[in-house]
Amino acid sequence: MPPTFDETTPVRGALYINIAFDWGDEIDLRHAVRLAPAQEQDLDRRPRTPTSIGYRPAPLRFPLPDLIVDLPGRLNAPACAEAAVFDFGGVNLRIEIALDHTRAELRALAGDPVWLQGILRTARSAAEPLYQQLLPALKSPAWSELVEEYLVFRLDPDGWTDVERLPTDEGAWLAGLLRLEAGPLAAEQIADALGRRISYSPGDLVLVDWGAAVVVDRDCVETLRTLEFANLQLLEFRLIDRRLDDALGQAYGLIHSLAKRRLLFFGRSQDRPLRVLGDIRMETEALFERTAGVLKLVGDQYLARVYHLTSTRFHLDEWSSSIKGSLESVQDVYQILSDQASAGRIELMEMIVILLIAGEIILTLVGH
Repeated sequence: MPPTFDETTPVRGALYINIAFDWGDEIDLRHAVRLAPAQEQDLDRRPRTPTSIGYRPAPLRFPLPDLIVDLPGRLNAPACAEAAVFDFGGVNLRIEIALDHTRAELRALAGDPVWLQGILRTARSAAEPLYQQLLPALKSPAWSELVEEYLVFRLDPDGWTDVERLPTDEGAWLAGLLRLEAGPLAAEQIADALGRRISYSPGDLVLVDWGAAVVVDRDCVETLRTLEFANLQLLEFRLIDRRLDDALGQAYGLIHSLAKRRLLFFGRSQDRPLRVLGDIRMETEALFERTAGVLKLVGDQYLARVYHLTSTRFHLDEWSSSIKGSLESVQDVYQILSDQASAGRIELMEMIVILLIAGEIILTLVGH
């Protein structure tokens, strides 16, 4: 017989709130470590994890002052906070809150969106002093209004006698945490929410969904870091995609404007947008490659699968394909503008030659 639980059964563990920010085009980590106390921390590893696995380059982790946050049914709850700063301008602020909730309280917390908005405001205020300290190390500093938040419920495995059976015995409750829903879910939604899961041993379990993950484990720092990075990568891909969309909109407008001009070569109005578009293309390609290639997981099948499950839920492959398609479109527009500029200059040279020949003929006729 599977163990029975009621709504008053206590749950122990921790709630991790990951909030991804973007602070600019690039952060000089060697400069940043001289501006504020930090620790260069690569991916935590178990004995099975090869030394080749980790970040390239490793982010800096800045401890932040402890916070006091309000949760449903838990006012003035103490929380720990740290900021992981990556060289491509991305920052993950992680807030850790100890859980001492009943099952009903935890499900209600997951399904209440109001408290999370307060957490986001608290997180931004907590990170603001660090942002100001690191400004000299930022290239083109600009704190984007876009954020990505991701909740991880880490549950102590001691609360269950058979962790492997949790998706079967506690599927509806777990699905509520993953879907951030306090009310009952349809069987189809429950099955879909529980569809991305992985275990390394019989005593641990990782379930991944779009808005939250459930990790039943104790020694799982590297798993938490992998989830953290995937959420940050999603934010960066969204920012890159938005920037490319804006660049394409401006470029198409420029093409239509130039197409209406009969004497294109008399102005050099296309030169500056051409340079700007070329700069955006190169900067975006570099940022995309850095963002996509920071975390090296080849060689650790378990972490690679955790990342794959998360990236599938986040549709990172689709975002990547969209960015690559936009980059190709930018390249095509850049080529069109470049060809227009070259054609204009050739046409100008041809007219100059014609005018010189005509002038020489006129001078010859006048001389006679």
